[in-house]
Amino acid sequence: MKRGFFYILQLTMIGVLASCSATKFVPEGSYLLDAVAIQVDNKKIKSSELKPYLRQTPNTKWFSLVKTQLYIYSLSGRDSTRWLNKTIRKIGDAPVIYNENEALRSSEELTKVMQNMGYMGAKVHRNTKTKKKKLKLTYQIISGKPYIVRHLSYDIADKKIENLLQKDSTNSLLRRGMLFNVNKLDAERQRITSYLAQRGYYKFNKDFINYTADTVRNTYLVDLTLHVLPYKTDMNASATEHKQYRINKVNFITDYDVLQSSALSSIEVNDSIHYKGFPIYYKDNLYLRPKVLVDNLRITPGSLYNERDVQRTYTYLGRLAALKYTNIRFFETQVADSTLLNCYVMLTKGKHQSVSFEIEGTNSAGDLGAAASVSFQHRNLFHGSEIFMFKVRGAYEAISGLQEYSSNSYREYGAETSISFPNFLFPFLSSNFKKQIRATTEFGLQYNSQIRPEFSRKVASASWSYKWSNHPKIQHRLDLLDVSFLTSWLSDKFKQKYIDNHQEYILEYNYKDRLIVRTGYTYHYNSRGGALTDNTIASNSYSIRAGIESAGNLLYAVSRLTKQGKNSDGEYAILKIPYAQYLKADFDFAKNIRIDDRNSVAYHMGFGIAFPYGNAKIVPFEKQYFSGGANSVRGWSVRGLGPGSFPGDNNFLNQSGDMKFDASIEYRSKLFWRFQAATFIDAGNIWTIRNYENQPGGQFRFDKFYKQIAFAYGLGLRIDLDYLVFRLDGGMKALNPVYSNKKERYPILNPNFKRDFTFHLAVGYPF
Repeated sequence: MKRGFFYILQLTMIGVLASCSATKFVPEGSYLLDAVAIQVDNKKIKSSELKPYLRQTPNTKWFSLVKTQLYIYSLSGRDSTRWLNKTIRKIGDAPVIYNENEALRSSEELTKVMQNMGYMGAKVHRNTKTKKKKLKLTYQIISGKPYIVRHLSYDIADKKIENLLQKDSTNSLLRRGMLFNVNKLDAERQRITSYLAQRGYYKFNKDFINYTADTVRNTYLVDLTLHVLPYKTDMNASATEHKQYRINKVNFITDYDVLQSSALSSIEVNDSIHYKGFPIYYKDNLYLRPKVLVDNLRITPGSLYNERDVQRTYTYLGRLAALKYTNIRFFETQVADSTLLNCYVMLTKGKHQSVSFEIEGTNSAGDLGAAASVSFQHRNLFHGSEIFMFKVRGAYEAISGLQEYSSNSYREYGAETSISFPNFLFPFLSSNFKKQIRATTEFGLQYNSQIRPEFSRKVASASWSYKWSNHPKIQHRLDLLDVSFLTSWLSDKFKQKYIDNHQEYILEYNYKDRLIVRTGYTYHYNSRGGALTDNTIASNSYSIRAGIESAGNLLYAVSRLTKQGKNSDGEYAILKIPYAQYLKADFDFAKNIRIDDRNSVAYHMGFGIAFPYGNAKIVPFEKQYFSGGANSVRGWSVRGLGPGSFPGDNNFLNQSGDMKFDASIEYRSKLFWRFQAATFIDAGNIWTIRNYENQPGGQFRFDKFYKQIAFAYGLGLRIDLDYLVFRLDGGMKALNPVYSNKKERYPILNPNFKRDFTFHLAVGYPF
């Protein structure tokens, strides 16, 4: 009781000191802007949507709770010339002093926003409350009755444009009965401009579109007219109809220097060739095959100018690793009254060859090690922007706890090579079909050797895959064929201990020679577009990733049709090598919700299942799931959780499963400089489909699985370097499904730092 009272007293004193220090640098007669609130009398309008229009906001809070940086700033002395004080002030934030003029400008901005939304009579009132040197400001918005579009008409003198817009009227953003929303009116201007730019109107822009809005007297009704103005070169020129432009010639310039003048006369050209009617100009030598350039062009001579074709050309040429920049320019022909455009595709050569080195440290359950790799990359191997890669890797780790073996080290050697083509390669398909797919084809070879005192394991694989994107936010990957051969060597001691008694069935299965022939497909959608996978504080976004793969089906069909015999383990084999057969599916959803410019909430949920059948009773270890680690339930170490309520037996192969569930939620907050912090809650586990003797409690059962979901909580620190994110996470167990008694099952009620805490060092966000 006394200890609890002492803690409360301490917290109270800290709060009082913090309150005092917050106003340390607030001048007399001024106030610290402590809080700002927006209250709207209309439920249809969210106050959060209006906050970006405020001209002055309070000091930021860590995790939306504490103004830590303000308190850090207040720790500095009053002598701003001293080094220590300057350093502390750079880390912290100066107090935001309430400014009456900024508050007035905020009221004006909020009024404009409400009017743009159709609430022309909206009013904004400001209320302030002061206490000592702190001020709380509230904007009360009375929206009033909105203005409604009663009648909608169009004034278009250009008959061609009028006919085009009539055909596209179903896509219009304007409707009778809509709110008189200025933002929607401007969006319609932009939509029409984009629509016409795809139909030859090269010089059309949204300034040629305006509106007339007549309000009906004593009502809240508006008669709206959309005007499309005729073309004028300037205010004094005579009005004419808008011209539809056609593409005349398309020229390639392959050695354009972006640092020099963009005038065509200043570009240095020594030679040229013509390919299928397209002139290609170059300086010394043509580093890309003409066919590659033409195949990635979507601008067609003789066709109407189309802005979408221009953007597609940018996208397709941007896929070529041999190029650094692409710039497309259009010039009207010199013939009088001509509506023809000459197109120049100007390309800047990229760096074609590079060598990179990587060094990393490893820590596996306290065993320290190091790894190094070197890779070579050529981005234009056959002058078609093919990417060739060759990489070798080596690793060493000292292993503890293996006194009965002569060696106590782990060594790994590996090599991989791949070649990627920027087009769809497949026999017996027409060139037009291949152009439409716009896929990247990749062939790869890999070899990996892992040598431990107890055993060694070698994996050789070959792959054939495709990647493509027909939408800026969607990516597809098809692994058409992936063949892996696994072979192992086991020491006599290891065999005697684990294999010869035939009780470690999972271990025995995974350490026999095995062939895996698989096919898979992955779909990835990111609402922010591009190849972004990390959810940051920058904006609201979400991503969906789904995949499916199968292995062994074709081989199993051949084995059955040819009536092959089975081996002693009851498996079909190819060249005396048994093959795996399974079906695997995964789904993952992640979402980021922006609270303000410094705080966000991110969460994700993932499911997966791998089902062995036919020629296998177990999914190969490389395709199984594990739980725990930096990207899973962070209260457990890597492969330290599950399956189910299985406590583990110091054999990492037994802590794998056929099903998984992962869920996490993080509150992310920017601190200072490039530092970010996060507080998180994780949940999840893995399960087996079948009941294995070596994994008691690991089988998935509908009446038990929800009781076996583990929970963890913790704090994290991240350093965001834009191109790389370093992450430190500390997780504590909250619910441990291994135990049934309350004291051990709920470590959140009886925490033991040594037993329940796990530290993780990782690169990138967890989801």
